[in-house]
Amino acid sequence: METSLATIEIYINTQFIISAFHLSETMNLKQLDTFLLVADMQSLSRAAIASDMAQSLVSRQIAMLEKEWGKRLFDRTGRGMVLSEFGRRMYPEVKRIIDQVEQLGATAHQAAGLLTGTVHIGVLPSLARQLLPLLLADIRERAPQLRLHVTEGFSGALDEQLASGRLDMIVVNRYGSSASRGEDVLGKLDTFLVGKAGLPELAAKSLPFHSLDGIPLVLPAVPNGLRATLDVLSRRHDTKLNIVMEVETATAMKDVAAGGHAFTLLPMTAVAQEIAAGELGASLVISPGIRRTIALSVTRQRPLSEGARLVSSRVRLLALELLTDSSVV
Repeated sequence: METSLATIEIYINTQFIISAFHLSETMNLKQLDTFLLVADMQSLSRAAIASDMAQSLVSRQIAMLEKEWGKRLFDRTGRGMVLSEFGRRMYPEVKRIIDQVEQLGATAHQAAGLLTGTVHIGVLPSLARQLLPLLLADIRERAPQLRLHVTEGFSGALDEQLASGRLDMIVVNRYGSSASRGEDVLGKLDTFLVGKAGLPELAAKSLPFHSLDGIPLVLPAVPNGLRATLDVLSRRHDTKLNIVMEVETATAMKDVAAGGHAFTLLPMTAVAQEIAAGELGASLVISPGIRRTIALSVTRQRPLSEGARLVSSRVRLLALELLTDSSVV
């Protein structure tokens, strides 16, 4: 009887997974999946919401793994659940097992002509609001059984997660003339000084970079591409930046700016709705301008699945259309 290559691959993967999990009777896939979720979200409560489990059950799953392996997986800090040294060593190994399990199901469904599994994507906050609804509608139409797992964050954090294998692809900012080697350039965006609508600092449609001198700013924490670019420009143009607050999300940047006590620096894609609603105002930074190159980067840790290849092609097309739309750039 003939045996297809897909069948052979499924059999081999199945034997690998079975062998791995015969090592322990108490460990199970759910515990490993929960470990990855808590590590990615750095919070028991957020992991509980994402997995639709009680927080106590999430905590118990982690405790059972720690008991099984004999070491602490997380350090509990004021900022949430942070991987311990042991946890950082275990993360890529657990991720590899879970990826094998997902690939097993995806291979079987692909052999039957269906795209399934989970594709992990990282997206900039400045693009998430507009890109993600378009992407979800597109993928639901083309591959309804494919699941998207989205991480929103600044470029530095997304770069780290892509390098560690947590994400399949990321849409990020690059500053300067072009993207990094091997990345697809999706478009370029200008940077605006953003604040509460009606403030005199935003009266003109544009303002020179040196006008930022002394203005209270809320910006991402370092390391960050925008901050590195601003440091270079401020030295070059003898401009002293007054950074009064550092935050971890673009939402916080906008919220603080809307309060009227500080300004922030964002592309128009991030604030178009708030400006249309009269909540925020914006003035284009010029002389020099701060140009952002939006790039798509895919993981080099493993080959992309069929589903991930589809998603990357659709992200590329949808982002190009979004970034060339004169109403948002």
